[in-house]
Amino acid sequence: MSQPSVIIATASYDFTIRFWEAQSASCYRAINYPAVPQRELDEGRNPQNVNKLEISPDKRHLAAACNPYIRLFDINFHHGHVRTFVAHTSNVTAVGFHADGNSMYSGSEDGTVRIWDLRAPNRPEVYERNCLKAYHLDGSVTPINTVVLHPNQIELISGDQDGIIRVWDTRMNSCTIELVPEPDTAIRSLSVMRDGSMLAAANDGGTCYIWNIVRGSQVGTEFEAIHKLQAHNRHILKCVLSPDNKYLATASSDKTVKIWNVDSFTLDKVLTGHQRWVWDCAFSVDAKFILTASSDMTARLWSMEEGNELRVYRGHNKAIVCCALNDV
Repeated sequence: MSQPSVIIATASYDFTIRFWEAQSASCYRAINYPAVPQRELDEGRNPQNVNKLEISPDKRHLAAACNPYIRLFDINFHHGHVRTFVAHTSNVTAVGFHADGNSMYSGSEDGTVRIWDLRAPNRPEVYERNCLKAYHLDGSVTPINTVVLHPNQIELISGDQDGIIRVWDTRMNSCTIELVPEPDTAIRSLSVMRDGSMLAAANDGGTCYIWNIVRGSQVGTEFEAIHKLQAHNRHILKCVLSPDNKYLATASSDKTVKIWNVDSFTLDKVLTGHQRWVWDCAFSVDAKFILTASSDMTARLWSMEEGNELRVYRGHNKAIVCCALNDV
């Protein structure tokens, strides 16, 4: 299968992952999730629910965070499913790749952050050995809602249901920093600036907290709180700092995506058109476009310059809950 230069993927409650041609907005491939054993459903698990999608740096693979597994798909192979990563015991809410493409990280409602070896043998009896490291606080099972990787490829940053942000140093194998911007208000999304200089955290109260990230006197990084932004009056479901370090996008249950200037944290524009919650968004590499995914069963591509809708991707028959874009 030939690979387009721009890869757009969406996942929906209709149990499919769809790939879209960027210009024509046509779906050129749909993947049905693997069949679910009845015992999984009896235990309250549904691996068909996808919470997060991520495209590997080399555009070869698509990772889908499910419940309680991570599914890896070959983007260029028709049948798709490559392997399943097993170790989490509850809903997987975050997944992403390291820059070298050899490992993957994840976070889950089981309270753990994990690192996975993508080079390990693909055999059922060694699935759990693919998990290289697992991070959690002793006795804590607080659900983790979001995890991001610092550009230094060493520190993982997680946000949980209790409103706590933790920095996990993968060299020291320990939590080095805790930030609590608003106690008992769940952190829903985190984003780190591409140059590693800023962290944004969005919570269920519609607020974004911003920190400057600076290299401290010790080995690790330090965080300097610089701004509190009341971005929405309802839940923020996703926040993303743009690749050009100029903008912060916030997607909300109020059906809008707001674009904020990072230098002044003033509102630049509001993207309106979705009819229901906007769950996810992703910038193009040049930050000229942004992709959004909504419960209204559509994904949409927007011009950052004009703030207008350029393409609508229709084909799912239930809510779209996550999207991924790679145009490198």
